[in-house]
Amino acid sequence: MTASRITSGAAARTTVYEIAVEFGDCDPAGIVFFPNFLRWIDSGSRHFFVACGVPPWRETEATHGIIGTPIVDVQAKFLKPATYGDRLSVESRVSEWRNRSFVMRHVVRRGDEVLVEATEVRIFAKRVPGERARLEAVAVPSFVRDACDEAL
Repeated sequence: MTASRITSGAAARTTVYEIAVEFGDCDPAGIVFFPNFLRWIDSGSRHFFVACGVPPWRETEATHGIIGTPIVDVQAKFLKPATYGDRLSVESRVSEWRNRSFVMRHVVRRGDEVLVEATEVRIFAKRVPGERARLEAVAVPSFVRDACDEAL
């Protein structure tokens, strides 16, 4: 896998996370097992924030109490299969900032060919005091949004 890169477009900033499909990513039929696409899409979300200069979540937890961006909804459309040896790219962008959540759009490609289109709704979360296993949504932090809006 290679590092993310940022591209700009008329609609929104996009990062591209590249993946080399390995034999172990595939099912017995030799096609990528669908949960791996969701894993790569999830990685694309974090790579987006890293590329925009947002600190690692362990740092945002220490400084702001924010543990990360859990998914509250995900939808994916699987259009074409992939197999081992393929080189894929996951294009990720925030398509909508909301008060306490945001929407990310992802497109997985093999070259120019679209394989998967996905949408995630995520929240910024903090731990509920005294209840380590419980989380609560918080307003989108301005330092995160500013970093993402100013990354280019």
